[in-house]
Amino acid sequence: MTFTEVSSPDLAALWLTVRLAFVVTVILLIIATPAAWALSRMRSRFKPVIEAVVALPIVLPPTVLGFYLLVAFNPSAPIGRFWVDATGDTLAFSFAGLVVASVIYSLPFAVQPLQTAFEAVGREPLEAAATLGASPLDAFVTVAAPLAVRGFATAIVLSFAHTLGEFGVVLMVGGNIPGETRVVSIAIYEHVETLQYAEANALALTLLGLSFSALLFTYAFNRRPALHVG
Repeated sequence: MTFTEVSSPDLAALWLTVRLAFVVTVILLIIATPAAWALSRMRSRFKPVIEAVVALPIVLPPTVLGFYLLVAFNPSAPIGRFWVDATGDTLAFSFAGLVVASVIYSLPFAVQPLQTAFEAVGREPLEAAATLGASPLDAFVTVAAPLAVRGFATAIVLSFAHTLGEFGVVLMVGGNIPGETRVVSIAIYEHVETLQYAEANALALTLLGLSFSALLFTYAFNRRPALHVG
């Protein structure tokens, strides 16, 4: 079976997965950029604790994280009840729930590359910008961010690719609702479970191609000469 022969439900699952990965990546950039910047500047003794909390999804079994998120998304829990009151819908078994769960699950894949890139910038360029009258925000936008562009590229690609391949967390939180929470990884598992190996292979090859292309772009981009500011 080729990509052109992928069934409509599987195409819907593929589109849903790409849309989820895009939304999650945008949200992660908004959240991870200030978080990574703060961690890169932090000198507190509590920094290792914060870094461990951020990195926890890397080592935590997805089903464990998914279970606790499912409990938190329950309408009887504070977070779940707030969401129901605000939107009229539940977080569990919804696209919004997948987004929230995926943001938490992929957070370290955005924060860590950015933190490393910001730490590599050092303090000297920012101090030089300050002596020229730049505000902290100006120094970040005009100096730190351009110097950390490789970190941004890595964070974007890792966040997107990691979200594409999620399984345990999205299954626990979203279930398998066609058009709503049925992502590609769940569709592949469903095809394998029903011995539809050709359909599973078509989707698996598609994910493989997307993931490889994303990584290839990252490695090619990071081989370019480093940007110099000033």
